[in-house]
Amino acid sequence: MKSPKNTPADHLTTTEHPEHAENTAQQATGSATTARPRQPAARRTLGIDPGTARLGYAVVEEQRGKLTLIVGGVVETPKTLAMPQRLLQLFQELSQIVKTYQPSEMAVEELFFAKNTTTVISVGQARGVALLVAAESGLSVHEYKPMHVKQAVHGYGLATKEQVGEMVRVLLGLPGLLRPDDAADAAAIAICHLHTSHLSGLR
Repeated sequence: MKSPKNTPADHLTTTEHPEHAENTAQQATGSATTARPRQPAARRTLGIDPGTARLGYAVVEEQRGKLTLIVGGVVETPKTLAMPQRLLQLFQELSQIVKTYQPSEMAVEELFFAKNTTTVISVGQARGVALLVAAESGLSVHEYKPMHVKQAVHGYGLATKEQVGEMVRVLLGLPGLLRPDDAADAAAIAICHLHTSHLSGLR
C-alpha cells in the first residue's frame, strides 16, 4: 500500500472547491505546494461520516456567515485488506487531509446503536481512528446525534437523506448534489457544528 506525501491517493474520491484546483494540480506534479491556508477570519471544520469501507469527509469553511465547501469525498478501503491495515489506511489518509486543508476542528456523528452489531463495530472502529487523528493534530472534537444534524441542517429532525442532501447543496451554494452520499453526510455534520457553535457562542 502506497501513500504519496504530496499527491491525493488513488482511492480518495474527492470534490474540491474550484479556488483550490490550481494547488491540487501542483500537488499532482510532485510540488510540495499545499492547499491555500484558511483566511484569518475564516473557520474550517472537518466533518466525518465514519465507516471502515467508506469514510465520508468534508471540509467546510465559514467566513462572515458564508459557508463554502473546500473539499469533500470518501476514503475507501478494500475488503481484501485485514482490518488493522484498513484502519491504518484511514488514519494515513485522514492525517493527510488535515495536513493539506488545515481545519481547526472536527465534527463527527455520535455512535448510535443498530440491530446490526457488525455495522456498529465497524463504525466505532472508524470513529476511533478519526478521533485519534484529531487528537494527534490538535483539533477540537464535537459530536452530534443524527437527529441533531438533520434539525440543524434541514430544520426537521426526521428529514430524509435526500432532503438533507438538498439542503447541503443549497447552504453550500453547489450547482448539484454533493456525491457520494457519504461526503454529503460529512458536510451536513460540519454545517451542523458551525450552526450549533454560533448559537451557543462556541469558538
